Amino acid sequence: MNISVIIPALNEANSIARAIDGALAGGAHEVIVVDGGSDDETLDVVRGKSCRLLECLPGRAAQQNLGARDAGGDVLLFLHADNWLEPTGLHQIEEALADDGVLGGAFRQQIEAPGRLYRALERGNAWRASRLRLPYGDQGIFMRRETFEQLGGFPDVPIMEDLLLMRRFRRLARPVLLPGPLHVSPRRWQRNGVVGQTARNWLLLSAALLGVSPHRLAAFYPPHQ
Repeated sequence: MNISVIIPALNEANSIARAIDGALAGGAHEVIVVDGGSDDETLDVVRGKSCRLLECLPGRAAQQNLGARDAGGDVLLFLHADNWLEPTGLHQIEEALADDGVLGGAFRQQIEAPGRLYRALERGNAWRASRLRLPYGDQGIFMRRETFEQLGGFPDVPIMEDLLLMRRFRRLARPVLLPGPLHVSPRRWQRNGVVGQTARNWLLLSAALLGVSPHRLAAFYPPHQ
């Protein structure tokens, strides 16, 4: 089983090395970074690593779809640039996909900050992924290549491409939630506040489930934030 790790990036010079190194240490078949026009030192960092670099216009959906088209693995793992894997993360994927009935899933998170609010957030995100069957991209979405292609890849939208893809996915199968943990930078919650960021996430989720267009929602949540 060959796992291709695809990392979309935009001005991630301070975090992307850890994402790449974790994937390589875990035994990834390949790591593909798709840059969306960084103007910091991201490209220099990536070029110093044992991975492939692709470039395209910004937009996480387009970047991840480009990486998927270029990937050679039979399993695709989409990893945000401020996330990094446990050494056993890819092995957990292999074990899960040894069951032919499993088509994909995501990981439990470990947000790298102390405090009860972060632990509650981890539990809430795990509940959403397991009970609503809607993991987000920062939980490390993975799936079999043929499943990803069957679903048509990520929808070409400016935001919530992960939610829309997983809504399609759950019509085919239940996503598994692996123990991981997938390590997650706390930067979004520290910048916007745990309560404020979480409330905005749930409002966006509720609006999307009610049919509000991602193009309208994008005004409230800048890409790659």
